[in-house]
Amino acid sequence: MTLNDKTYDLKAAIRTIPDYPKPGILFRDITTLLGDARAFRRAIDELVQPWSGAKIDKVAGMEARGFILGGAVAHQLSAGFVPIRKKGKLPHTKVSIAYSLEYGLDEMEIHDDAVVAGERVILVDDLIATGGTATGAVGLLKKIGADVVAACFVIDLPDLGGADKIRALGVPVRTLMSFEGH
Repeated sequence: MTLNDKTYDLKAAIRTIPDYPKPGILFRDITTLLGDARAFRRAIDELVQPWSGAKIDKVAGMEARGFILGGAVAHQLSAGFVPIRKKGKLPHTKVSIAYSLEYGLDEMEIHDDAVVAGERVILVDDLIATGGTATGAVGLLKKIGADVVAACFVIDLPDLGGADKIRALGVPVRTLMSFEGH
């Protein structure tokens, strides 16, 4: 198979680990996709495709797998990369936002000068589930003036409704595959 072969199954490059991190959860592990050169290249190409030739100023990636994917997407789009990190990890002046998790609240941060007001930004991460982290990231980007053009994920877990929460914020969502359940 070649890189351009549309029959190359990205979904087959994802490893599923049952009962992780707790019983009843099917964890979708993208490290196997990242380790497969053809799958990794195709995933990045497909994430980039709708914006190829468009003016995208920055790509924001959420810690940690969003750094890997977002960095590659930013490179392909000739855009800058912006890390969104867990609280306490950034060294410069930052802006933070609290977001909901299924078990409580957490906080994430971005440097206050990471985006110039009005810059066109794409948010990238590996997976969208309940949407708590992603909606927090969209809120954080908007808080510092970003025009959030889209949110892109390799995997969608549609039964958990996260992608719909992002769309409700007026941000288009692109995913490459979906898995039923959680």
